[in-house]
Amino acid sequence: MLMGQMHHSSKLPLLDEETTGQLNLLQGLVHAETGICTEPDLYVRQRGACAVSRESGHVVFGPGGVAEFDTLFNLFSLGKWQHHCGLTDIRLVLIGEGTFELRVTQAIADSSHERVYNELITFQPDEPFELDISGIPSIANGGVLFFELRSLGIGRLKSANWMTAQAPVRTPEIAVVITTFRREEAVRKAVDRFRHYLASSSIGEHVHVIVVDNGKSAGIEADQYVSPMDNENLGGSGGFARGLIEARRRGATHTLFMDDEAKIHMSSIERTWTFLAYAKDERTAIAGALARATDKWALWENGATFLAKCNRLFGDVDMRNFHHLLSMEAESIGVPWNFYGGWWYFAFPTACVEHPPFPFFVRGDDVSFSLANGFRMTTLPGVITFQDADFTDKITPLTEYLDLRSHMVHHLSLPSMDIGALRTVKIAAWFFARAMCYCRYETLEALNLAIEDVMEGPDFFARNADIARRRADIKALTKAEGYSQHDGAMPPRTPDADDAGRWTVLLMKFTLNGHLLPFFRAFATRKVLLAGEQAMLCRIWGAKHAIYLNRVENTSISVSHSKSRAFRQSRRMVRNGLRFIRCYGRLRQDWQAGYRRIATDDYWERTLKLGERPSP
Repeated sequence: MLMGQMHHSSKLPLLDEETTGQLNLLQGLVHAETGICTEPDLYVRQRGACAVSRESGHVVFGPGGVAEFDTLFNLFSLGKWQHHCGLTDIRLVLIGEGTFELRVTQAIADSSHERVYNELITFQPDEPFELDISGIPSIANGGVLFFELRSLGIGRLKSANWMTAQAPVRTPEIAVVITTFRREEAVRKAVDRFRHYLASSSIGEHVHVIVVDNGKSAGIEADQYVSPMDNENLGGSGGFARGLIEARRRGATHTLFMDDEAKIHMSSIERTWTFLAYAKDERTAIAGALARATDKWALWENGATFLAKCNRLFGDVDMRNFHHLLSMEAESIGVPWNFYGGWWYFAFPTACVEHPPFPFFVRGDDVSFSLANGFRMTTLPGVITFQDADFTDKITPLTEYLDLRSHMVHHLSLPSMDIGALRTVKIAAWFFARAMCYCRYETLEALNLAIEDVMEGPDFFARNADIARRRADIKALTKAEGYSQHDGAMPPRTPDADDAGRWTVLLMKFTLNGHLLPFFRAFATRKVLLAGEQAMLCRIWGAKHAIYLNRVENTSISVSHSKSRAFRQSRRMVRNGLRFIRCYGRLRQDWQAGYRRIATDDYWERTLKLGERPSP
């Protein structure tokens, strides 16, 4: 039965298992926030006489003003709540002033929308209006819910919450683990935001922040909300492994891994905590989405899969478009078998971790962590991180070295990922061919080091968890491919119209961008590109020289075509590939046994010299 009524209790407790007849908050409104994201159509769509006060969080209306909440942060993913949490009772509770037409819509992908409520309502002063839509027959079909308000006069919406009378399954105790390395200002700001939030949040006593300081320089003070700890610099792998050990010592039921540079609305923490409280399966884990740095309305990914390469899911989706959001929610209710969550935001049940992070240092540790542990993963709308720089801005010989070796190790060490010798070595061949097309010969040398280190076996990784030796080696060989201060005025970017035509592109693909073509330099072009275009092959075809500009930091790199350098590294890669194929059977056995031996708390406690000290 559909009920719309004034609810005379203004106290709406959050997830009180002992209370019956009370409503528990599932999801509240989120508004734009300076410093995080201010793209208006990700929060509320305003038409006519409608304005949002960011200070109060109120939506203010004049006659005829309309506010629609079919947005990334404010639609309600009914299908996911039903699928993962068994939700059957759902209410919309509003507080406001004035008279409105209230419309509540259920949207299901590839189907007509269902208007489940459409009535005039008049708010009474500070009295919640409660709408119970649980009895609508179509509600069982899932999809998403959203509401809109059309004002008949002067009015305002003070708050809007999706709520339930159902009791939660558990009370999560979440340890938020932030690993940082010499990003003092960023991590201090993040910690201050957490302190402010937890001090006033109803879940504050159930969330604790652990800051693992690999640089031993952040100077974070300990208090009831935050525990800082200095750590050896063993990368993200070592930092998050340390944080996981501390989370276990604190008795955390769930752990949330986060980057120090990741920016989130604090509502993400509340939504994560609430969803985990209601999840039927104790293995439930939540992977946060990631927005592009340059265009915050565009997704970098909403989770990803791994098979020979990392495949971003829903990459570049325009999150302002409701139909894109609807399709994404429908397609992401269940995730593929090879799904993984990035460590910019990944919440998981602590007790379900069989294998802590493997010592990759960085790059690939989050992939193997998801694949090696039996989590039941999902994503949630509005649980998203905003980054300072896209991954394409961070391509260096070192990052390519780290990426290739982790890609190969995943397929060697995890039985479910075994694809055979030829397909595994093709991963290295693809990395190599791509770098050659970009004229990145220092990267070619680093890629050869990567495959050679993989063939050294898992104990090489265990002994070199800090990769100090390889970082020094790659730093020494990196001369042209490291960003440095750009001298003089920055040249204009080469326009897209100057890119190679169809037949030239085909020729460049077959000749590895001219490396197999005689006299290529005689007719090749020069290009000036942006840092974010480093991974765009379409922009580099036919170029013998390229400059990549980072206009924000006023830095650049410059690369030039060289057949002799390409040939030297190609010969070395062929030798490495043949050796890898010959040794594949032994390597696979060594890696599978080594992964089980090394990805353990015992390994990390010995390596980090933690001993058996109690948690603070």
